[in-house]
Amino acid sequence: MAGEKDRKRETAARGEGGSFLPAAVEVAWGLRERPSKGPKPGLSLDRIVAAAVDLASAEGLAAVSMGRVAKELGVSTMSLYRYVSAKNELYVLMQEAATGTPPDPFGPEVGWREGLERWAWSMRGVYLRHMWLLRIPVSGPPATPNAVAWWEQALVALDGTGLDVGARLGIVMLVGGFVKNDALLAVELGEAVAGSGDAPEEAMRRYSGTLRRLVDPAVYPQVAGVIDSGVLDRADDPADEFRFGLARILDGVAALVEGRAS
Repeated sequence: MAGEKDRKRETAARGEGGSFLPAAVEVAWGLRERPSKGPKPGLSLDRIVAAAVDLASAEGLAAVSMGRVAKELGVSTMSLYRYVSAKNELYVLMQEAATGTPPDPFGPEVGWREGLERWAWSMRGVYLRHMWLLRIPVSGPPATPNAVAWWEQALVALDGTGLDVGARLGIVMLVGGFVKNDALLAVELGEAVAGSGDAPEEAMRRYSGTLRRLVDPAVYPQVAGVIDSGVLDRADDPADEFRFGLARILDGVAALVEGRAS
């Protein structure tokens, strides 16, 4: 019986190509047994992940280490390795916990465009609530339960468009990449402005004035025209920039959907 149980667990952990899943992915899907009793009463994987998320939210991802998380929990560093094999595994579980499940499923009354818009805005909200997520290195395609659930919902939004699976997958990757890049840019620009000590409007005026001194209109006539227009003298709402970019991407998707239909 024990041998059969081990064989089933091994089969579940293998992919189509025969390679084993990363330990963190196994844990997220419940394919790896967790210790029933830890070296310290009350210590658990959930507590470890929650402490790491709290630490990243307060001080950034760079503050997260096995030693620091252990200190926050009042346990030895070695005791954490009973639950998490490495920091990269902890990152995956932190990402899974902070991302959470996607918003409620779309009903049949929601068209593909509105569905993708809802999905994109919801994902943007996740990134802005947990900005440290943007610093986690990409280790592979979606593989944990919540990540797959978000992926599923975006694909559901495109169901019925008449696009083939490859096109729908490409659109999801395109929109998801835009959401993450836009959030990262917004965060980095916000950090840069905060570091300057100026209010956003003053920081933009300072930047515009600097460019005006550096840019020769004879060499960079288009950039000079942008400066002279005054558009760089004001700080735009990041949400407006996101709305504009998302709309242009979805305009392109709409053209693809209409083209396939005709």
